[in-house]
Amino acid sequence: MRPIEDDLLVRAQAGDGTAFRELTEPYQRELLVHCYRMLGSLQDAEDTLQETLLAAWQAMPGFEGRSSVRTWLYTIATNRCLNARRAIRRRPAKEWDVPGVQPPAATRSGEVVWLEPLPEHLSADVGTAPGPEARYEQSESISLAFVTALQLLPPRQLAVLVLRDVLGYRAHDVADMLHTTTESVTSALKRARAALLKEPAGVAERPAAPQPGSPAEARLVAQFVRAYEASDVDGVIALLTDDVFLSMPPMPFEYEGKPIVAEFWRLLFNANRQYRLVPTRANGQPAFGTYVRGADGVFHGTGLFVITLAGEQISAMTRFEKMLLARCGLPRTLPAVRGSEDVEPGDGDWDSP
Repeated sequence: MRPIEDDLLVRAQAGDGTAFRELTEPYQRELLVHCYRMLGSLQDAEDTLQETLLAAWQAMPGFEGRSSVRTWLYTIATNRCLNARRAIRRRPAKEWDVPGVQPPAATRSGEVVWLEPLPEHLSADVGTAPGPEARYEQSESISLAFVTALQLLPPRQLAVLVLRDVLGYRAHDVADMLHTTTESVTSALKRARAALLKEPAGVAERPAAPQPGSPAEARLVAQFVRAYEASDVDGVIALLTDDVFLSMPPMPFEYEGKPIVAEFWRLLFNANRQYRLVPTRANGQPAFGTYVRGADGVFHGTGLFVITLAGEQISAMTRFEKMLLARCGLPRTLPAVRGSEDVEPGDGDWDSP
C-alpha cells in the first residue's frame, strides 16, 4: 500500500468521510464497469455501486488489510452484484412500437431485454491492468456480445469468469472473495467457459474489428452513415456479414442472418422516413444516435444504435431506446437544416429527460 493510501485508510477507519472518498474514488469507475458486466444494465450497476460504497464505509473500521483496498472493494461489489441478480426485478420485454411498420417474424426471442449500452466516457482507460490470469482484452470484455453472453450464465459462474478471465485474479483469491473453495471456483470457471463457447450471440470466430479511430473504422462508419441517411437499403445490406445479428432490447425481437435482417431494413426504410445519424461510441464500439424528421421539420431522436464490426463489415447491430441518448451526451432533437447550429456528437443539450 502506498504511503498516501495508507494515511487515507487510517483516517477513513477513524470515521473521516473525506478520506474515505479520496481512498475509494480512484476505483469507482472500474467498479462501475465491473458491476455493469455482471448486471448488463447501467442503471442497475450505478445503484449497486452506491450500495457497495455504503457497505464499504460501514465495514471500513473492520478492514484488516489482508488484501489491497482494491481487491476488498471488488469483493464487496461482486457479492452485492450477486445479491442484485437475485433481487432486482428486471424490466419486462416491450412490445413493438414503431408506427406504420409491422416487423417480420423474429428468428428468436431475446432473453436479455434489460441490456443497456455503456457510454465511452465511462469505460475509457478504466482501472489498472488485469492480473496475470486474464484472458480477455479490455475492449472485448465490455463488448455488447460479451456482456450479453455473461447475462445468460448462472450468477456464480458469471462472477467466477469475470474475476478470473477478465480481472485476472488467481483461483485461490477468487475463492476467498466468494467464500468458497478453489475446487468450486475451478469447476464453475470450466462450466462458464464452455457455456460461452455455445452461446450464438457470444464470441464467434470472425475477422478482427478495425482498431478504434483507425482509417479503416472511419471508412466503414462513413459508408454506413451515408447509406442509412439516404435510406439506401441495398447500401446498408452490402455492409453486413452473412450471419449478421440484430437485436433491440427491451423489445425481444432478434434477427440472425442477412436475408431476414435485409427484410427488416427494407420494411423500415420503405416507411417514408428521413433519417440522420450522430456518431458516438458505446461499449468500445461505434454507435449512433438515430433521428427521424417530424412534420415540423425537426429531427427527433428515436434510439441509439451500436454496431459490431468484423473486418470490413458489420456483424451485429443493437438498437436501444431513445431515453439512452442522453447517457451518451446526445441531444433529443436536431435542427431541420444542417448548418453551424447543429449539435456536435457528444455535446448533449437535453432540456428534460
